[in-house]
Amino acid sequence: MPARRRTARPRKASPVLLPPELRPARAVVRRSAGTWTLQSTLQRHGLGPVAGVDEAGRGACAGPLVVAACVLRPGDAKRFDGLTDSKLLTAAAREEYFALITRRAEDLAVVVIPPEEVDRRGVHVANIEGMRRAVARLASPPGYVLTDGFPIRGFGRPTLAVQKGDQVAACVAAASVLAKVTRDRIMVELDAEFPQYRFGVHKGYCTPVHDAALTEHGPSRVHRYSFVNVRAAAGDAAAVVRPAGLVHNGLLPVGASDAGVEGGTQP
Repeated sequence: MPARRRTARPRKASPVLLPPELRPARAVVRRSAGTWTLQSTLQRHGLGPVAGVDEAGRGACAGPLVVAACVLRPGDAKRFDGLTDSKLLTAAAREEYFALITRRAEDLAVVVIPPEEVDRRGVHVANIEGMRRAVARLASPPGYVLTDGFPIRGFGRPTLAVQKGDQVAACVAAASVLAKVTRDRIMVELDAEFPQYRFGVHKGYCTPVHDAALTEHGPSRVHRYSFVNVRAAAGDAAAVVRPAGLVHNGLLPVGASDAGVEGGTQP
């Protein structure tokens, strides 16, 4: 049998580099800018406005998932001194920053994703889709998007995933505050409708108090039936309360960093 001839692979073209005198200046990130470093650097290079995106309620087994996008004014750094991850702030501080952000932000959008959609899509997909919706709802398209932790596609804009973004980038921290305060207010309203679960205390996260209420009363219509602890508490009734086609979300690990001052338990 005749040997096969190997077809020579076309050589990749070498990248064309501009001569040094025509290349743009390299970005200089000034640490002195603190949590405004990334936003300030991007703004200086014509890549603004810069939007930060974050969520609240990803690890909860009850209540909505809330996602926010926020664009802060470049000159407002002093006004937002102390702004950081919403989970590191007291409830009173979050409320103060919420009022300041809604009053001073250049642009913002908040998306509330109900438990039914979290069940249908799965919490991760629902979270990503919520972030895309939040950015799309901004009044003006941002020049750049900063996300917290992991990269996300589909914004139609350049994006950068920032580790601990809500502690590093002010616009992400602002989005974190918007999302958490909005969600906490919703959970307080649900607490009035479903007092047996004490949503006002744990905000729907998997705490011992919440688990005990689930065992005693079973899940409500605002619980996420795609979470195994909710399904276990519902038993055979789960198939009746929620339609088929749930995405299995498991029981997400929830610690103090996720649940805020209310805390939580590991599965």
